[in-house]
Amino acid sequence: MTIRCDAEFQGMQRVGKLVAQTLAHMRALVRPGITTSELDEAGAAFARAQGARSAPQLTYNFPGFSCISLNEQIVHGVPGPRALAEGDVLKLDVTLELDGYMADSAVTVLLPPVSLEATQLELAARAALSRGLQAARPGRMVRAVGAAIEQTARQAGVAVLRGLSGHGIGRRLHEAPEVPNWSDPLARHRLHEGLVIAVEPMFSARTARVIKDTDGWTLKTHNRSLAVHHEHTIMIRRGEPLILTAA
Repeated sequence: MTIRCDAEFQGMQRVGKLVAQTLAHMRALVRPGITTSELDEAGAAFARAQGARSAPQLTYNFPGFSCISLNEQIVHGVPGPRALAEGDVLKLDVTLELDGYMADSAVTVLLPPVSLEATQLELAARAALSRGLQAARPGRMVRAVGAAIEQTARQAGVAVLRGLSGHGIGRRLHEAPEVPNWSDPLARHRLHEGLVIAVEPMFSARTARVIKDTDGWTLKTHNRSLAVHHEHTIMIRRGEPLILTAA
């Protein structure tokens, strides 16, 4: 969406803040032994108490409130009975709807003991998100965001998971424009003030194809390479974008 009035701006700020709070609530509960469904239920209870609904459930009838993915799983992991273990690479992805507005954010959490590979991969994704946001300026094409993300991956020696992109968001979960994590020559949409997009680098430790698990939802690396994911919903404005899902 493109924010055109104060009411829309306030609506997006409210839902973005609640997404950040919900993620923080879930992250505080992360420990070996807790199941992904227990994390999901905790996040759902917290968000629903504030009047929010799950955007993936509303849009796609997703079987969980939030997406929770582990290790080689990249995104769209279905919460269930699996318990977290030491050394896991956990991705928490929360997308909420509140009063007709939607916002999306994700974070990767590393459970100790943390491997060097996981540490370097997670740091690369965080750096890529920061550089992608810095590239998101009015007047630039959306591929400038992807170019910044891809360059960060190359410098870190990790791989961009092709085929998985960020997106516009606001009134619906997935809106135009698509925001690829690489310098896609087809990504010609020009960024403008007020535009709301989700920027979400997704990297793997080794070059990998994205495949779908037998549950019909979870996307993972074909070679079991570790994967990470960080994401913010932002509004384009003069200078640096406004991070609507900032903690």
